[in-house]
Amino acid sequence: MSKKHTIYRCQNCGYISYKWLGKCPACGEWNTFVEEREEVVHPSRLVNKEQNKILPINEVDIKDEERIPTGYSEFDRVLGGGVVPGSLILLGGSPGIGKSTLLLQTANYISTYEGKVLYISGEESQNQIKRRANRIGTYSNNLYLFSETNINFIREAILNISPQVAIIDSIQTLYSPELESAPGSVAQVRECANILMIIAKNYNISIFIIGHITKSGNIAGPKALEHIVDTVLYFEGESYYSYRILRAIKNRFGSTNEIGVFEMRGDGLEEVKDPSSIFLSGKPEELSGSIIVASIEGTRPILLEVQALVSYTNFSTPRRMSIGFDLNRLLLISAVLEKKLDIPLNNYDIYVNIVGGLKVSDPALDLGVAVAIASSYHDVPIHSKTLVIGELGLTGEVRSVQGIEKRIKEAEKLGYEQIIIPYYNLTEDLSKNSKIIGVETLKEVFRLMSLE
Repeated sequence: MSKKHTIYRCQNCGYISYKWLGKCPACGEWNTFVEEREEVVHPSRLVNKEQNKILPINEVDIKDEERIPTGYSEFDRVLGGGVVPGSLILLGGSPGIGKSTLLLQTANYISTYEGKVLYISGEESQNQIKRRANRIGTYSNNLYLFSETNINFIREAILNISPQVAIIDSIQTLYSPELESAPGSVAQVRECANILMIIAKNYNISIFIIGHITKSGNIAGPKALEHIVDTVLYFEGESYYSYRILRAIKNRFGSTNEIGVFEMRGDGLEEVKDPSSIFLSGKPEELSGSIIVASIEGTRPILLEVQALVSYTNFSTPRRMSIGFDLNRLLLISAVLEKKLDIPLNNYDIYVNIVGGLKVSDPALDLGVAVAIASSYHDVPIHSKTLVIGELGLTGEVRSVQGIEKRIKEAEKLGYEQIIIPYYNLTEDLSKNSKIIGVETLKEVFRLMSLE
């Protein structure tokens, strides 16, 4: 290994400079440059089991390998049907959110019914992992524990045991002795991830990697880490809620729009198969500022409660705050209500909350947010069995949305009698079990609900 002069590397994107910079010219982040020793390191020294050949695409044989079930239908849904053999999966989330618990429970199922699993931890000893496992349940002898941070020893352990699935907890604790930088640095994370990727592809071993996240909510380390792996999952949730959301940000083997819902209990995580009923539990009856909406997360319809509070302000600049809903869309909806409905919101603070801790970006919630704001402003309650669906345009029109049949079916299953949808989504083949009303403008909606 030959050593060269000192370099400065951005810990966010991996950009290299030969002098310290306050702001990274590549990603625009401040104070991310760390001094490192420039080194020449050969790529991971692994030998392919068989020599790669250059072949025409029509001569490449596709092996129809069955996916490995995780034991949780919610987890399988997010992955696209289960774990693909030989895939590299990155799982990120806040400290204490349940990443290790989720993968330990998954390891329990796979080791019991599918094959050997190697759980490698750089943060806990084998004794600590066993104590945590005892709280969750019983485990088979096909689950192996290994406490190590040296990537060379980890590589040897994986190749010796040859498990069906390996779990790394976490990538920021691993290091390669061939690099002088500290564990968790850009160089170490990138090198260790490359070694794990080569193991996964050459030996057809599925590898889960747990990654810490930064204060901004992104996975710590270079963005190259997310490009190396096949799937990037985020485990989301608030510490004061028991519910957790598993969301796919990148998935080479499935959709990136699916979510899985889990509940954290004393004995581990339990999947939630009917999230609509959970998120609507405890909804107040006949109170202003509350409305039910239908969102589509991947292929799944979920009913949610939108709450809004409009309060007169004594300050020159009113506040706009939202939890679980995009703040920029809230600002646009407020402007439409002022311009098209003559509601003087410039003198009022507006607070919007998606009940249950779920973060939603579906534009079909626009109409529900607008109705909730007007309901709170006029102090007029909305009928508890009414549901609204629609995207709101800047001219006050209600635009069509996707998946209207799924949304209506989910609403009828939970007993909603009146469903307001965009006029251009109104077709004859929609269900006749409830009263479905098509609207073209926001004024029509407010007239139906006596909010003018």
